[in-house]
Amino acid sequence: MARPDKAAAVAELTDQFRSSNAAVLTEYRGLTVAQLKQLRRSLGENAQYAVVKNTLTKIAANEAGINALDDLFTGPTAVAFVTGDPVESAKGLRDFAKDNPNLIIKGGVLDGKALSADEIKKLADLESREVLLSKLAGAMKGKQTQAAQLFQALPSKFVRTAEALRAKKEEQGGAGTPAPAEAAE
Repeated sequence: MARPDKAAAVAELTDQFRSSNAAVLTEYRGLTVAQLKQLRRSLGENAQYAVVKNTLTKIAANEAGINALDDLFTGPTAVAFVTGDPVESAKGLRDFAKDNPNLIIKGGVLDGKALSADEIKKLADLESREVLLSKLAGAMKGKQTQAAQLFQALPSKFVRTAEALRAKKEEQGGAGTPAPAEAAE
């Protein structure tokens, strides 16, 4: 029978897996306590970095419906549970790993989909959600402006064309045929 403290730890980890958008598994071997504290700060407010026991975390992940991480639970493992923007946390991990080569990103999960270490690095290269949304809004606004200009151009072009046709008809009518008063004489 499982001990109550281990059962409670599994239940807590299961809740963290279920409530987070993403989870990134890392190996922290060789990092000091001060470096781990610095890493926790670099992840941002929406991430929690926890050193975990592999067996209990593997059980918790499986209970949360995440089976793709089973091979990553080897060696000293810590998990970054991300509840906010996963790009911000991935950037924090990537930047910290550049300065501290002892931190190794093993892989993770994003919205239920397993990610390799390379995919997490690609995620870190993305711009934040707010920047991407503002770029999308700017592109949509630009297309709306182009459409408005096109719709404004059509009536004015029609008016110019009609005026040019009227002027041409007047020219042809005045020079080629005699006026009705001249014909009566």
